[in-house]
Amino acid sequence: MIRVILALLLLAVPVHSETIVLGLSQDSVSITASFDGSDILIFGAVSRDAPEPLEKGKLGVIIAVSGPDQSVLVYRKARRMGIWVNTSEVAVDSAPSFYAVATSGPLQDVLSDTEDLRNRITIPRAIRSVGADVSDSDVFTQALIRIRAKDSLFQMNSGAVDLEQDTLFRTSFRLPANLIEGDYLARIFLTRGGTVIDSHSTVIPVQKVGLERWLYNLAHLQPFLYGLLSLIIAVAAGWAASVGAAALKR
Repeated sequence: MIRVILALLLLAVPVHSETIVLGLSQDSVSITASFDGSDILIFGAVSRDAPEPLEKGKLGVIIAVSGPDQSVLVYRKARRMGIWVNTSEVAVDSAPSFYAVATSGPLQDVLSDTEDLRNRITIPRAIRSVGADVSDSDVFTQALIRIRAKDSLFQMNSGAVDLEQDTLFRTSFRLPANLIEGDYLARIFLTRGGTVIDSHSTVIPVQKVGLERWLYNLAHLQPFLYGLLSLIIAVAAGWAASVGAAALKR
């Protein structure tokens, strides 16, 4: 009886003849005082245990990079008696601070809606809205996407994954200067006919270093000293400017 159960369990487990082998151009990102963004190159290959199963659909590769999640309030403004005021709001319980998706082809060709719902790959699926007291809460989600896309914090790059001979793939993401610290998750999905057949993930740490790290720690751990230092610097800068102006008048 035990042998029969084990045999049934083995039959129920899908055997992946195609798997992902991943590589990164850099294992971490350092934010310095002069940081103006960074490019991350993600590349890899498709390892096969059997010949390529062309009858199961076209091969696709999807790569998504997400930053730490945040809770966000999105407001709707309306004009009341000549003044713009907030009239309604939606609480976004979890939205990535940064989210970028790249695909090897048109999204509808490489990913089905069912797989997107299951794995939360596209930008709208990665955002969770709760506590909405309005009927059109999707409008607020789209507004958040539009605002963050304008700041390059949300990116959708269809066809940006270069897939060579259905074996080697690569793409690059531009990380903007306004990143927040934390662990950034890179997820790679291998699909056949829109169905995910394998996935792989890795973490890319993003941290402040040097003077930027020292100032950040000072501001959060010793705010009094940070404020005092800021005051001294402001006074010194004002004094230097007045001395320079007086010297020019002479």
